[in-house]
Amino acid sequence: MYSRMLVLRFPKTEVEKAIVCFLASDFNLTFNILKATILPRKEGVMVMELSGTRKNFNKGVQYLKEHGVQVQPVGQDIKRNKAKCTHCGACIAVCPTAALSIVRPEMNVVFDHKRCSVCGLCVPACPPRAMEVRTVGNTGLK
Repeated sequence: MYSRMLVLRFPKTEVEKAIVCFLASDFNLTFNILKATILPRKEGVMVMELSGTRKNFNKGVQYLKEHGVQVQPVGQDIKRNKAKCTHCGACIAVCPTAALSIVRPEMNVVFDHKRCSVCGLCVPACPPRAMEVRTVGNTGLK
């Protein structure tokens, strides 16, 4: 199974079409939409995790590009600054993937980077600003 986090930018002429649905039906890919801003007659932006065989993944990405969708790998990462973290748990309530959890009875917040979807919801939720967004190098995409 091949899986990547992607940012899709839809031209305003394509936002009302069910392009993403065809990734599942035509290319046997699964997707998890993490964040989306799609409005009629405006450019749409979607952050998703796309999974399947590498061959189908590449075909699906090519399909998106043929429909005018700009496809980019996620260029950000989330990092927890342990020195700033007060273990208040505010981030846990907003994390959609349970990448942030609390260990009991110690009441320590732990961050499982592998589960993180880079949605960024934890960043503004963290009172001491221990959750930080960092830019990572472009990993390239066919």
